[in-house]
Amino acid sequence: MTGKRLAERIALITGASSGLGAHFARLYAGEGAAVVIGARRVDRVQALADEINAGGGKALAVALDVTDEASIIAAFDAAEAALGVPDVVVANAGVVVPGRAVDVAAEGIRSVVDTNFTGVYLTAREGARRMIAAGSKQSEKGRVILIGSITSHMTAQGDAAYAATKLAVQHLGRQFAQEWVRLGISVNTIQPGYISTEIAGDWFDTEGGKAQIASWPRRRLTDVTALDEPMVFFASDASRQITGAHITVDDGQSL
Repeated sequence: MTGKRLAERIALITGASSGLGAHFARLYAGEGAAVVIGARRVDRVQALADEINAGGGKALAVALDVTDEASIIAAFDAAEAALGVPDVVVANAGVVVPGRAVDVAAEGIRSVVDTNFTGVYLTAREGARRMIAAGSKQSEKGRVILIGSITSHMTAQGDAAYAATKLAVQHLGRQFAQEWVRLGISVNTIQPGYISTEIAGDWFDTEGGKAQIASWPRRRLTDVTALDEPMVFFASDASRQITGAHITVDDGQSL
């Protein structure tokens, strides 16, 4: 026994070139999982895979554009050939095109929807197809984790399309959970609060960003490590009887 909670698990993580995705890759590798880390910025995921492998973990970098179904299929093919069928899929890739609703171009809206909703749908679906074919109904080890956002139940200026897609992701998780509940696949959604990552840029260093932080009950950003325990729990055997759930981890920002 290694004592690691994700030993013998294989996890595929999208959007792993930076931010939450890169953090989840290190977290899962540290808990014993073999990780398949995908993103469009292949140089970054390769560097991360090299780091994990050098540290004694097991990681495979793959090119992955979640807006392209062929790219998703190719990534799963590569994962299966090198490590085996992923039994944990983390649909994390996301983008935001900031601006008031009256100003954001149609192209920007489509970009957000294609990545944050369609990309999540296609990633989870391909993962489920592979898990079912590999016998998830018997093993009950299939895990799909969707990364949402507290903006799914908030209103604000500047991220209407992003927030709407994250609410859609929350409901998509319940839809998938119901469809796959007898096939040994659990589907759950984690809704993080505001964290200082690349997607936020330098917003929280501006006067507007500082004012936003000051408006929250605890007047601070969520620490990325606050996501660690629910992320490991939802990927592990411990969550076998939990599906269709969504959990908010935001240090009270949305209260």
